[in-house]
Amino acid sequence: MGTPSSGQGKIVVGVDGSVHGREALSWALEEARLRGLRLQVVYAFPALVSYVGTIAHEYYPQVEKDAHEVLDRALAEMPAHPGVEVERTLVPGNPAERLVEASRGATLLVVGSRGRGEFREMLLGSVSIHCVQQAHCPVMVIRHAR
Repeated sequence: MGTPSSGQGKIVVGVDGSVHGREALSWALEEARLRGLRLQVVYAFPALVSYVGTIAHEYYPQVEKDAHEVLDRALAEMPAHPGVEVERTLVPGNPAERLVEASRGATLLVVGSRGRGEFREMLLGSVSIHCVQQAHCPVMVIRHAR
């Protein structure tokens, strides 16, 4: 195992406020506890881009406020985690791309699968697929338990 600064001492998990995200977070938290790793909880929220390509935070303070609330709620609903260091990361942008960036040097990336309908539940969601294909570490996709 590498040094913590290399990312090898952490599990990254994506949350989005859904039941799928909560299940992924619970699984990742337990895995971090079992492996003795820290946990980085990532929530990526929509970013507006101006015509010159810069993120325009000043135009949507409510979006950023709502994003903080989603992440705060996810962390508040998380089971007790004695001995697990939890890092919160709130970042604007495409969730799939931000999770892939966060996976750089990590031990494991954990995401939930948000299939819709009977047929679509057999499939992975677009974020899950992107992460499985592009992540810089192994990826665990947590399917919603029925």
